[in-house]
Amino acid sequence: MARNKYPEITVEKILEVSQRLFMEKGYDNTTIQDIVNELGGLTKGAIYHHFKSKEEIMDALGEKMFFDNNPFTLVKKRNGLNGLEKMREVIKINYEDVERTELSKQTLPVLKNPRILAGMIDTDRRLISPLWLELIEEGQGDGSIKTDYAKELSELISLLSDLWLSPSVYPASATEIENKFNCLSAILDTMGIPLFDNELTELVKRHIREIVE
Repeated sequence: MARNKYPEITVEKILEVSQRLFMEKGYDNTTIQDIVNELGGLTKGAIYHHFKSKEEIMDALGEKMFFDNNPFTLVKKRNGLNGLEKMREVIKINYEDVERTELSKQTLPVLKNPRILAGMIDTDRRLISPLWLELIEEGQGDGSIKTDYAKELSELISLLSDLWLSPSVYPASATEIENKFNCLSAILDTMGIPLFDNELTELVKRHIREIVE
């Protein structure tokens, strides 16, 4: 077999087909063979050359969808906002990404897929926390944020919002998750990041109800 001269095209096609199938059939109901069947001549070997497992495909797809519509990059262009306002906009844009929200539902429950859980933690540590840190430090510079724990809180926001508030990791009712959110909001307020105003609070709680339902 001839060497693939354009591996990035193959990867893009695998992710495109996988995303569609995960949405249509659900993550758990989609097999590697299902993906192969939709790839127009590619073999399982071609997939495993790029991805070791279905979980690794999900990891790559999640990162791709995030960076294709990276809210942190989008808010950087909004020069009229201070650091705190940019943090709020990141959350709003993230919740408006319907496809990524739907994909996240397909990973439920992630406790049955520990590889996905580990991937979420790794992505938060390597990619998301540093982006939060950049905005927190910007807020410290413009005076909208007053905290002595920028790095620690950048990690805490990622860890608690993606894991602790997730019913797939910590099973809970909508009311229980809202209580956790209120706790997170109070922690951030106390530590100098009044992140959740009334508008954003209502948006987050509406999102919580949609996820649990």
